[in-house]
Amino acid sequence: MSSPGNPINVKCPTCKRPVAWTPEQVFKPFCSERCKLIDLGEWVMEEKRIPGESLELENDRDEDAFFQ
Repeated sequence: MSSPGNPINVKCPTCKRPVAWTPEQVFKPFCSERCKLIDLGEWVMEEKRIPGESLELENDRDEDAFFQ
């Protein structure tokens, strides 16, 4: 475990720059809002996925019913 004067450093998942894991770092584990938004966009565009089988809804034919 690190001491208060020596925070843990992690790599930004987007750009790989070191990020100090401190309360002041509001975008952790990202180095900036820009990197956070790039990562979010990759998930939205389905460039990133969690491996595994897709879950089937009870009524897969009517996807809009999920939102009602």
